[in-house]
Order: sequence, then structure tokens, then C-alpha cells
Amino acid sequence: ARGLAVAVGGHAVDRVGAGRRVARPAGLGVRGKAGEAIRVPTAGAITPSMLLLVGLGDEADADAVRRAAGVASRAVGNAASVALALPATDAALVGAVVEGFLHGGYSYAVSPGSKSGKGAAEVAVLSPVARSAEAISALATAEVVARLADIARDWTNTPPNLLTPPVLASAISDLGGRVNKAIGKARGHRRATVQVKVFDADELADLGCGGILGVGAGSAAPARLVRLRYRPEGASSHVALVGKGITYDSGGLTIKPANSMATMKFDMAGAAAVVAATYAAAELDLPVAITCFAPLAENMISGEAMRPGDVITMHDGQTVEITNTDAEGRLILADALALATEERPDLIVNVATLAGPTITALGDKVSGVFGDDEPVAEVLAAAAASGEPMWRLPLTEHTREQVRTESKVADLLQHNWVRWGSSSWSAAFIDAFTGEVPFVHIDIAGPAWNGGGAWGDIPAGATGAPVRSLVRLLQRRAG
Repeated sequence: ARGLAVAVGGHAVDRVGAGRRVARPAGLGVRGKAGEAIRVPTAGAITPSMLLLVGLGDEADADAVRRAAGVASRAVGNAASVALALPATDAALVGAVVEGFLHGGYSYAVSPGSKSGKGAAEVAVLSPVARSAEAISALATAEVVARLADIARDWTNTPPNLLTPPVLASAISDLGGRVNKAIGKARGHRRATVQVKVFDADELADLGCGGILGVGAGSAAPARLVRLRYRPEGASSHVALVGKGITYDSGGLTIKPANSMATMKFDMAGAAAVVAATYAAAELDLPVAITCFAPLAENMISGEAMRPGDVITMHDGQTVEITNTDAEGRLILADALALATEERPDLIVNVATLAGPTITALGDKVSGVFGDDEPVAEVLAAAAASGEPMWRLPLTEHTREQVRTESKVADLLQHNWVRWGSSSWSAAFIDAFTGEVPFVHIDIAGPAWNGGGAWGDIPAGATGAPVRSLVRLLQRRAG
């Protein structure tokens, strides 16, 4: 094909011995398109018996390399060892290769938190900067983030009858024990660990968390709230992470259509992501303080279920008129965000599969970002470096005012049934519980779940978005 070329990194494999060419891509019908993968027998020209050619598209930047590595991870089959000769000329590209290969090779294992897939026993990244401290650090970071993102994917993929709020709370707590043990083993008592606290229904009642309890009232599985605290010495910033943890969403009395319920186990992807990012930051010894809240509830139907027309009181004392029990996520987040403000962080980042209209606006591969100018710019920069597409959507004073004035019986109106701008309404509602703290909301309603086949570094089912972006944001905050 015209313009077809072997990318940097592949030249050492392309020619070996006395100028003998291992493979002639043009002669194999290779076009170099992103997502392309062709297996070529080497016939003894090099030690490996099989060469895999993957397309990078028009640019060999970090995003293209990350996607190509993901394609390669699924195309290598049952190879015992793999050498990746993708462009890896600096630390960022080394990290992209490792991220892509590990993220793209994920497959769901039945047991939550167990290792997903077997994969190759040995994977080597060929790079001219392999001995540099930056490249070694990038590789180690990618490995930690991928491992914890895989656990977040496992939780999100788990059938909802096997992962109720109490079960997920226990899984988060157990993972904290394993992470803290690994931290202690790596650097002894000099390293900060993560403090884990699980609040049960009685404790939530004592805290006045009417949103979490109201949503969970219709389920036989009681609601939970998990709080993680990470306080390293010399922390340069304090970030609060809040994630929506609806382990299953029937819609409640405002019941969903039948064909909209099948994948509603993924409605806790936001909670899984913020927990994974917090534990990753602790393992990476990032000097940034983190408080993480994961409110967990199951939105079901029973005689105890919350009703349209109810008025509930939130943790901070604000009252809310309920008009749509299928807009439950904002209610559990409101309590968690109110609690987060009491921790006095420098920034609150909320992650949730919150509003379907965000998918209408941006498609299913781009997250919507709402909030204050400076922190939104930080989040977008971290997302761009991570290969997780995000786009800013409006959060206006007009919508904030509507949320506060359209109820005649409560301080706030939960939902107003107007189709246009409803993503902004949901963002404005949760913003009402953040006080004066700088705030960003990331709506992952589309990117959290891949209902089609795997592509690039994105697996089928739960994607783990936006764990990579959150960790990069925390790295930037750590300076």
C-alpha cells in the first residue's frame, strides 16, 4: 500500500541476518489500519516461529500505540512468551505499550477479584530507553493500574445477584487488606496505608443519609457506604473521589423497560473506578491525600421502595422532592458528596454512570465532564494523556437555579422530566451538595460498558474507565 512503512521499534525485527527480510507487509495485503492484525510464520528467519503485524493507522502516537498493543494482546493467542516491538522510544510510549497490552488482554473471570485470563507467562517490551528510570517507572505504574482496573472490571462484570451492596463492600475492604499488605511488604512501616471504613444501614441512619437509604429501601440487600482514607506524609494536595455504586438498577417504581435492565449490573462502575484509583495511588506511593466514598445500593421494587412524590432529607439537611425513582444515582451521590465536603479537600471528583442523555450527546466512547473551569481542564488533560476520551458539557447557573427553585415542597427537585439538558440537570443537582469546594463530575454512562466486541485496548463488557485518567490526575496533583 502507498505510504506503508514499518514503525519505529519494528526495524530490528524487520531485517535480520544478512539483510534478509522477515516479512514484506505490502506483499501480505497489510494496509496498516488501526485494529489490523496479521500473523506471519517466520520460517526460521528469527527465533520466534510467529510474527504478529499490527496496524497503527496514520500516526504512531501514544493513543495509536496503546490501541495497537491492545489488539496484539488478543491476537497473540496462547503464546508462552511475547516480545513487543512497538514504538517505545520514550517513557510515555513505554507506558502506552504496557497499558494497551494489559488492558486489551482482559477477560472476565467468574470470581470477583480473581485474576482475569491467563495470558503469556513472559512479556518483553523492546525499547531503546529500557534502562532509564523514567521508563522503568512508567512500566511499573502501568502494571499497578492495569491490575487494579482489572479488579474494577471484574466487579462491574459480576452478575448482580452475586454482588449486592454488602458483598461489594466486603470485597472493597478485603482488597484494601491485600493492598496494605503489599505496601507493608514493599517498604515497611514508612509507607502510608489505606484506612477502610464500611458504614452499615444503622450507621447511615445515624449520619442522616436519606439518599442512600431511600434508594436502597426497596431491596432485601441493605445499602452500604465505603470510605477510604489515604494520608501520606508530605501530601501536596487532598482530593476527594466519589463514585456511584448502584449494584443493580431496576428503575424502582419508575421501572425501566425490560430491554434496558439486562446490563444494569454496570451501574456501580463509578464506585469501582474510584476505589481502584485510590488503591493504585497508595501502591504507587503518590504524595497526595485521598478520601474516597463509594455509596452502594440496589434500586429495587417492594412495599418499602421509595415513591415518586416522597420528600427525603439528605446528610447535609437539604430536603429533596422525588419525581423519578430511576434517577437514583444522584441521590446516593448527594449524601456521599456532602460527606466529602466535610473532609475539606482541595478538589472533589465525582464519577458515575449518571445520565443516558450524555450518550445521546457524545456517543458511547466519550465521557461527559461538568464542573469548574480549572479542575475540568486538569481532568481533560489527564484523560488526553491516558487515551480515555472526554468532552466538557455545560453546567450553568440557570440550571443550578432551576434545581433549587422548581420544587414547591422541598429545597431541591430531583428530576424535572424535561428531555433536553437533562444531563446538565443531574450534574447541577449533585453540585448542590459540594459547597464551595472545586468540583468535577465525570459521566461515564457510555464508556463504562462496551456492549460490542473488543477494540483497541478496550475489552468487551466493563471497560475500567476512567481508572487510568484518575490515576494520572492524582499523579499531576502529587507534583
